[in-house]
Amino acid sequence: MAKLIYSMITSLDGYAEAAEGDLGTGAAEDPEVHTFINDLFRPVGTYLYGRRMYETMVFWETAHTEPDLPPYILQYARDWQAAEKVVYSTTLESVSSAKTRIERTFDPDAVRRLKAESDHDLTVDGPNLAAQAIVAGLVDEYHLFITTSVVGGGKRFFPDGVRLDLQLVEQRAFDSGLIYAHYRTR
Repeated sequence: MAKLIYSMITSLDGYAEAAEGDLGTGAAEDPEVHTFINDLFRPVGTYLYGRRMYETMVFWETAHTEPDLPPYILQYARDWQAAEKVVYSTTLESVSSAKTRIERTFDPDAVRRLKAESDHDLTVDGPNLAAQAIVAGLVDEYHLFITTSVVGGGKRFFPDGVRLDLQLVEQRAFDSGLIYAHYRTR
């Protein structure tokens, strides 16, 4: 059975999306971090996105056409293009990437079946969609990339009202100050 992984860059105070502005220094600017993320998520076979996260990530469908990109960026684009994508949206009319389908509602039972039938792990991306998966008890692993910034508000990485008992599996500090923390559900 495949695992469902929730991973995002978060602020030091636990926000996956800041109320105003960005989260500070993150993976995109750091070749060491980006290469680590590439290696970590290369085995992922399916990405589960909400509309907003999909609209951010669809850049990777054509990133390889941009001039002078470093090899680690091109590798991430190839890996992303090779994976299946499911976008949960009631408003999105169509998708602009291959291997992508739209689902109108998040159905926990359908995701359970997808996990059971998949040979490769899945990720759920974006705090709103991830909150639904967490509440349904679907998330097996959490990968946090914690910045050095405190943003004071926004959308939290973990939803309110949910109790989780997690086991720390791995941690790593990068030269940029970013901290990686990998947890598994108990």
